[in-house]
Amino acid sequence: MSLLLQITIFLGAALLLVPLGKHLGIATVLGYLFTGILLGPSILNIASDANAILHMADFGVILLMFLIGLELQPQRLWQLRHSIFVMGSLQVVLTGIVLIAVIILLFKLDIASGFVLGFALALSSTAFVLQLLAEKQQLSTTYGQQSFSILLFQDIAAIPLLAMIPLLTGTSSTHHGIAYFAAIIATFTGLFLFSRYIMRPFFRFVAKSGATELITAVGLFIVLGVVMLMDLLGISTTLGAFLTGVLLADSEFRHELEASIAPFKGLLLGLFFMTVGMTTQVSLLLDMPWLIIGGALGLILIKGIVLTAISRYFKYSWQNSLLLAACLAQGGEFAFVILKVAQKEGVLAQAMTDPVILIVTVSMVMTPICYWLIQKQILPLFSKEHPPEYDAIPQHEHPMIIAGFGRFGQIIARNARLNHIGFTAIDNNLQQIDFVRRYGGTLYYGDITQPDILRAAGIEKAKVFILAIDDVEDSMNVARHIRLNYPQITLMVRARDRYQVHLLRDLGVEHIWRETYLSSLGMAYRALCELGIPEQQAYDNIELFRDYDEKLLTQQQNIYNDEQKVFETHRNALAELEHLFESDERHQTKRNSEVNLKRGLENHRIDVTRDDPL
Repeated sequence: MSLLLQITIFLGAALLLVPLGKHLGIATVLGYLFTGILLGPSILNIASDANAILHMADFGVILLMFLIGLELQPQRLWQLRHSIFVMGSLQVVLTGIVLIAVIILLFKLDIASGFVLGFALALSSTAFVLQLLAEKQQLSTTYGQQSFSILLFQDIAAIPLLAMIPLLTGTSSTHHGIAYFAAIIATFTGLFLFSRYIMRPFFRFVAKSGATELITAVGLFIVLGVVMLMDLLGISTTLGAFLTGVLLADSEFRHELEASIAPFKGLLLGLFFMTVGMTTQVSLLLDMPWLIIGGALGLILIKGIVLTAISRYFKYSWQNSLLLAACLAQGGEFAFVILKVAQKEGVLAQAMTDPVILIVTVSMVMTPICYWLIQKQILPLFSKEHPPEYDAIPQHEHPMIIAGFGRFGQIIARNARLNHIGFTAIDNNLQQIDFVRRYGGTLYYGDITQPDILRAAGIEKAKVFILAIDDVEDSMNVARHIRLNYPQITLMVRARDRYQVHLLRDLGVEHIWRETYLSSLGMAYRALCELGIPEQQAYDNIELFRDYDEKLLTQQQNIYNDEQKVFETHRNALAELEHLFESDERHQTKRNSEVNLKRGLENHRIDVTRDDPL
């Protein structure tokens, strides 16, 4: 089977199976792995020559290393320095040492093999964990930030690990000794000078040409050129790609490079994971199930214990410590890379790498289960504090209720207070409540989505209800409840975007304010004035745009779920608005001409009067 046909089959299968896996909650990396397993000799044997594709797929790993290097800006490293370099190094070193000891004692391997296996398994899956946290909206949490920092250090640590593998072969070659490291230092000194004095000026030269597609070509040229140079000198190509990215991390073209190379990286990395899946011996799971499943559980247990101990040592809560362990306890994609390189260099035999790759794959499959188990079953056992009870809201007869006391609700509350209007404000953020109360404000702790809280707040006697909470789903539920049960109250709702406006209007809500909308109009007005447009004309133009935008919203109310029709109304409304602006401009020009003519006639009459001898 030709290489082109194999790649076509791989891509076609990935386009079908990976989105299907995502629909079922399976991470993209696992989707690629399962696709490779399905196509490989273990099951369908459709594309059996994995090595032919692996040579091209290796560039996915190379581009991944380059993009990781691009992310490592000095400012970002400094902000996360403690989590990255202290917690990250402790996790890799301690986990690696424990795993090396266990592997050598249980399987009687030599130190070189134990070293590679131990540190390869100490690394977690960057792609898998970040996707898991993003799906659960936990990246901004304490353990989410810790996970990201430790993963970043693991990405950095993978580079010297890959570079050290040739040193473990035990044979004399150009990869060894002082000559090897001298070549690395000389090469990267040259790369530093090249990036500073040749590469960046060349980027500017290409950018000035206006051919933006050439930025992609330059990025690929740089990566491929460095890879060829590294290969020629016998230096790790992944190390070269990584350090090239670091050298360009503070370049003004970093974002363009990242955006242009990322699609190639994603596709080639997907091919890499599929080839790993093809070479995974699924039959081993049937031949030695206790070793594979036991190995995956043992790996998760060892890494989980080490991560929990490190996190607790730095005084993090049990909740953050256990969730951090649940996120990072699996093996990662760099284990595949390191094991393949170690096998190629002769440090590990294929009979050893095949079961380990399968153990890593099984550990990744188990991660969502472990996360659910810790979050839902184990954490409640460690929770010594009961959740705080909601406040008993006194029965006021305030005319206004404000639900949500964030940046939106606060402004309304301050204006109501200045005008001596009583209100009841409710929020579910304890830190926010404590802060407001510290300055004498009255803010109650409660969940506004509960009908009991609404009744306790006095909604039956209130005249105006301000719905200013962040969560769109909760906001819609509260709006729906109020419209059904309290139709007499004036409901004013903060909307996230145009789509929520349409949903609220479907409920019959009349008073809706879109986030950032008025602020953007205010900024547009000021920008027009600064650019020399008279204030009244700028104001009229903004009001004209506002009227037409509201008209457009009304037109789209019955078709907002039909993208094609929405697009058509946008296009028609913009054309009509442009026509109005042109008409206004012609009218303004005509009016200015009439004013100038009138002024000229008046000046002429004054001059004639002055010359009159009478």
